[in-house]
Amino acid sequence: MRDLGAGFGHLLKGQRWVARHGKSYGFGLLPGLITLVLYAAALVALALWGADFVGWATPFADDWSSPWLGLFRGFLTAVLFALALLLAVLTFTAVTLLVGQPFYESLSERVDRDVSPDGIAPESDLPLWRELWISGRDSLRVLVRALVWGVLLFACGFIPVVGQTVVPVIGFFVTGFFLTEELASVALQRRGVELRDRLALLRSRKMLVWGFGTPLGLAFLVPVVAVFLMPGAVAGATLLARELLGEETREGAGDHDPAGDVAAGPVISPAPGPSAPGPSAPGPSAPGPYGPPR
Repeated sequence: MRDLGAGFGHLLKGQRWVARHGKSYGFGLLPGLITLVLYAAALVALALWGADFVGWATPFADDWSSPWLGLFRGFLTAVLFALALLLAVLTFTAVTLLVGQPFYESLSERVDRDVSPDGIAPESDLPLWRELWISGRDSLRVLVRALVWGVLLFACGFIPVVGQTVVPVIGFFVTGFFLTEELASVALQRRGVELRDRLALLRSRKMLVWGFGTPLGLAFLVPVVAVFLMPGAVAGATLLARELLGEETREGAGDHDPAGDVAAGPVISPAPGPSAPGPSAPGPSAPGPYGPPR
């Protein structure tokens, strides 16, 4: 239970950090706004021409009598729009992170410099195009895993009582886990931690991850809310990544402008969990020290 509170604490600290650093917050809003406009345009287009598409895709029903033709195609149009909306919710974070890779990379580095005792942030030696490729590839792999969980939970939803009580709760925790992975990947990828090792690392502190990602996932069900919370979520995920890796963090960090001098302060070192790694993250070619993926 302590880790649950700590995870939620990182979420709040991230929002407070961007609230104190207005320029970073405004900078971090741009990718979410761009993605929101693109998604809104796609949904509007689907609402306007979705019925035409369904009609084109179901020529076998052209000769059906009224009202069956209208009911059938109206139902398919509604299902198509509902699926598109669900897909938009599931992919919004991943697409926003992909669009905003340079923005969030810069924001995450500023957080690292601000909270690090020596004012130094880990940096990636990879070119931007390579980082974008890795980010897109890993996001797709995570999305596939999330969809598999979604299908399983959807099937379990038909179980009487359990499907209407337990399954939705499990669904929120699953969403929180994968959402945290997507957000923490900004800081962890910069440290050279591969997807396989990231997933194992997050599994080693599930309560911490759920405390951060589950309430955020509930808020992210509304994409407009996600736009305004995204910069703080990236900042909070950077703090969470530092705790997962056992990196030292200054107490009271984030109260000053990281562009200025790094104020000296007492150093706290979060105790890693029983399966958490030491302070150094593995390089891209290093063997995964966290055990095989489950």
